[in-house]
Amino acid sequence: MLNENFTRYLNQSIRGNWNLNALSDYRGECFTYADVAARILKIHILFEKTGIKKGDKIALIGKNSARWAMVYLSAVTYGAVIVPVLPDFKPDDTHNIINHSDSVLLFCADSIFEDLDPSKMPNINGTISLTNFDFIHHKSEKTKTVVQETEEAYKATYGDKLLPGAYNIPEIPNSELAVISYTSGTTGFSKGVMLSHNSLAANIRFAQNNMPLNAGDPIVSFLPLAHTFGAAFEFLFPFTIGCHVTILTKTPSPQIIMQAFQEIKPALILSVPLVIEKIYKKQLIPVISKPAMKTLLAIPGVNLLIRKKINKKLTNVFGGNFSEVVIGGAALNLEAETFFRKIKFRYTVGYGMTECGPLISYASWKINKLGSAGKAVDTLEVTIDSPDPQKIVGEIILRGENVMNGYYKNEKATGEMIDENGWLHTGDLGLIDKDGFIFIKGRSKSLLLGSNGKNIYPEEIEAILNNKYCIAETVVVQRDEKLVALVYPDSDTMAANNISQEELVRILENHRKEINSQIPSYMIITRMEIHPEEFVKTPKRSIKRFLYK
Repeated sequence: MLNENFTRYLNQSIRGNWNLNALSDYRGECFTYADVAARILKIHILFEKTGIKKGDKIALIGKNSARWAMVYLSAVTYGAVIVPVLPDFKPDDTHNIINHSDSVLLFCADSIFEDLDPSKMPNINGTISLTNFDFIHHKSEKTKTVVQETEEAYKATYGDKLLPGAYNIPEIPNSELAVISYTSGTTGFSKGVMLSHNSLAANIRFAQNNMPLNAGDPIVSFLPLAHTFGAAFEFLFPFTIGCHVTILTKTPSPQIIMQAFQEIKPALILSVPLVIEKIYKKQLIPVISKPAMKTLLAIPGVNLLIRKKINKKLTNVFGGNFSEVVIGGAALNLEAETFFRKIKFRYTVGYGMTECGPLISYASWKINKLGSAGKAVDTLEVTIDSPDPQKIVGEIILRGENVMNGYYKNEKATGEMIDENGWLHTGDLGLIDKDGFIFIKGRSKSLLLGSNGKNIYPEEIEAILNNKYCIAETVVVQRDEKLVALVYPDSDTMAANNISQEELVRILENHRKEINSQIPSYMIITRMEIHPEEFVKTPKRSIKRFLYK
């Protein structure tokens, strides 16, 4: 157990940054750390008046917003367990998660609640609107007056103006449960990951010691806050520093994200590969693929000037004020990564999973190796389950402070994930070099075996395909011991260039021949199939491979 304490981090930041801006909705309301403190105290009073006890489960559903974040903070500092539910889940899935988690109170966006059925959530005693913090559904007559009673009790205790000294919330021990995180993983069903205060403290401790931020620094939050990656590094960690977190309240397109970066100029950027790869594919490949540009990039001296110019332009796209772009959630396309390395773009790739809250490995852009996901964080022991971890691919396994308590009410799944010696089996395959850098090769569940017995990592082939003209995304599957690439076409490119279905088939066949000439014979693609719609994905944008065979 760590000496550092999660709620102490939060309380110290609130008192120490009292008058600074804390949370804003993009082009909407702004709340100072003092405002956040007041809201936390009010929600604590509401909890007391509705009979919420420490350890009770509080469900939270809504798109990212400052109010969403304040409910999260209120629950964990009270000693309750927050159950963030992704707003993308279907109503039946939401009902199941709320019931399975034993949640007794629900904070919900009004628009989402319209599709829910309170009778299917029998343990929920009341539902509170994320718009105005009033009850939109209640079981007893008593809750009708709770909101008014809360305001009166708050005013009687703290007066008209809350002072920093009056904000004095007891620390919650790190051993206590903080979050149950439900994710729709690639196994096809949701499990409730139990994260303790210790796991969250471990993530924040590492981030504070290794990721450069200062009080007042601007941050743009656009990843799902109900997912641990967005919650830990776009919200909780910056909040403990005293940053001003601006939250994009709608599901953002890359265009909206870039627009926000231009306006806010964030000091640190967290992203998933999808956003970065789209910029590379849409904005950079068309430029660097021109014959004249290829010639110039081959001339020593001249190529350095061009790379410097491209780097400056790309840096400005992200607001120009960031120390680095940290990419996580999935592997970054190697072709894109190689190009970013050549132009000296300030990016790095980390590795994590919900079961670690989420961080497993990271290294700053100055030292990270090409193709690597950094080094294990100092609160984890990470190794490869293979005879030679430097040369023979094996499963990445780990243990330490970040690791979850297990899956809620699912001992069988917990036992399958964490062995008797405390090693968590990630299901990811990789190597660790002599310097401790982790190189991820793929998911053990997606590993394919060639007819000659050689391992095939479909992600490696897909990374090449996804950069090709007219291709949005791909899934490589195995049929009768032969590889087939399922291709979801880039409809925008096709429309802009008047490309017909017949022409698309010819383009894809040319891609197939070109790629087969570049890869080993046991990895060749025998056929390209057009997939008519976007592949189904998990909340962290990983394709649900089990749906495609």
